[in-house]
Amino acid sequence: MKFRRIIVLFLFSAGTLLQLSATAQLMKNRDQFTRQDTLRGTLSRERSWWDVVMYDLHVQPDFSNFTLSGSNTILFKIVQNPASVLQIDLQDPLQLDSAYLNNVPVTFHREGNVWWIQLPRNKMPPSLPQHQYPGKGPLQELRLYYHGVPRPALTPPWDGGVVWRKDKQGNPWIGTACQGLGASMWWPCKDHQSDEPDSTRIRITVPDTLSNISNGRLESVSPTANGLRTWTWFVSQPINSYNITMNVGKYAHFRDTLMGENGQLDLDYYVMEYNLEKAKRQFEQVKPMLRAFEHWMGPYPFYTDGYKLVETSYLGMEHQSAIAYGNDYTNGYKGHDLSGTGWGNKWDFIIVHESGHEWFGNSITTRDIADMWVHEGFTNYSETLFLDYHYGTAAGNAYVQGLRSNIENDRPIIGPYNVNKEGSGDMYYKGANLLHMIRQIAGDTLFRQLLRDMQARYRHKIVTSAEIEQFISSRTGYDLGRTFDQYLRSTQIPVLEYQLTGEPGNQLLQYRWTNCIEGFNMPVRLPGDTSRYGLLLATTNWQQLRVNFRDEAELESRLDRNFYIGYQRRKQ
Repeated sequence: MKFRRIIVLFLFSAGTLLQLSATAQLMKNRDQFTRQDTLRGTLSRERSWWDVVMYDLHVQPDFSNFTLSGSNTILFKIVQNPASVLQIDLQDPLQLDSAYLNNVPVTFHREGNVWWIQLPRNKMPPSLPQHQYPGKGPLQELRLYYHGVPRPALTPPWDGGVVWRKDKQGNPWIGTACQGLGASMWWPCKDHQSDEPDSTRIRITVPDTLSNISNGRLESVSPTANGLRTWTWFVSQPINSYNITMNVGKYAHFRDTLMGENGQLDLDYYVMEYNLEKAKRQFEQVKPMLRAFEHWMGPYPFYTDGYKLVETSYLGMEHQSAIAYGNDYTNGYKGHDLSGTGWGNKWDFIIVHESGHEWFGNSITTRDIADMWVHEGFTNYSETLFLDYHYGTAAGNAYVQGLRSNIENDRPIIGPYNVNKEGSGDMYYKGANLLHMIRQIAGDTLFRQLLRDMQARYRHKIVTSAEIEQFISSRTGYDLGRTFDQYLRSTQIPVLEYQLTGEPGNQLLQYRWTNCIEGFNMPVRLPGDTSRYGLLLATTNWQQLRVNFRDEAELESRLDRNFYIGYQRRKQ
């Protein structure tokens, strides 16, 4: 079909390397899946009968040989009748050396990246009486010892693994980046987003000339033999396994505090010694960012564990309460504005974006990686909320509209379930624009309350996209089911077809949705004058409204660019 004139309020782009790099660690696009994918992505019987309560991880990296050795003690609760085996994830080429279930040695065998732990005589050994946990009762203990050469990170954080680097002064500088790839690439665990431990202790043993910075609060630094020290950190709140991190290097430390909504929040910063003065200047952005986010989304979710920025040799990652920072102490994304509007260079992309994940991704976590848009769409939109708070609504609108040039519409945002596979990278920019439209539908006051209520209701919880979609619909008062289907499960961008007839002062505006899924019925604001027309629930059937414009040019000049849709005149 041809139309006489088309106004399109979005742009298509194949994307540049810079734009692709702005997304978090995404796996390669593929449609064929193996048994290993299913074992990793599915909550099988061998995973479902036990619930992780605590990890106690002890790791010693060896920079000279690029190896890791250590142990993980898993405290867990039985929630179903035990199977005869349980699944532990530890990725090749790491090796599991031994395993003890309630102090009883157990046998195991490997299947790719999965290790099957056999229960003695197909039954659980008696639980250990010393393992009591508040509200959990008696717990079981699985102690695992392992060693080997972990997968090295080639281009972290996108192609992740263990990062073995040296700083500018030649000191060892080690980090981890494993979203998507999984924590099991460097330590044995139940590597599925649905099961977060209630708490975690992280012990990293390093040379006494270096430090290790991990999540949560520093408990102790203890000397050991041969010039080594063990840094012990404790995370007192639920944490996803891919967020657990070690950062080994010659760090300098400075700190600050913020009086936030829930009282005093400790702010700790760990940077290379030679970057200390630059860091003190650049990290002044943290407090304004936190104030903006607490205004829009509610209290920072991890007051107990504090807030940290930790300098890394790679760009960044949302490691809970220990955010990885590698943006070279510059504004923008490595000095670039991803929106092309100028607004993206007013602030440090990594500080703002990765901190936004503390609310979405770290506090609210999706059960399956297929729903990762809940992490990335909301976090990408937090950049707009930051701009809105500090620079005004027009700045935020311009920024989120500018991000549309990065959208590819290559495949649906929601990916296939149970195979550890995310959907399109459009979950970032398209997800943000979907939320921006919902904000237009709800209005600022209700949208802010929606975000804050969502954080309160799902704080430190596991969710699905369907739950979040239903929550938003219930709070806005509109059934947005077909809107979510359109933008999350389809690659079509709906077009509002319209026609203006009649004389000025007595005109008829006809409109309907095209290029959309069946039954699409999203509210839209036409033609931008909310005091007169407000929101219209457009459908795929022709509807009409009496309006007063000089001509179509005036109508078109007042179309609302905050909706990520196309507009086109009706074919004559």
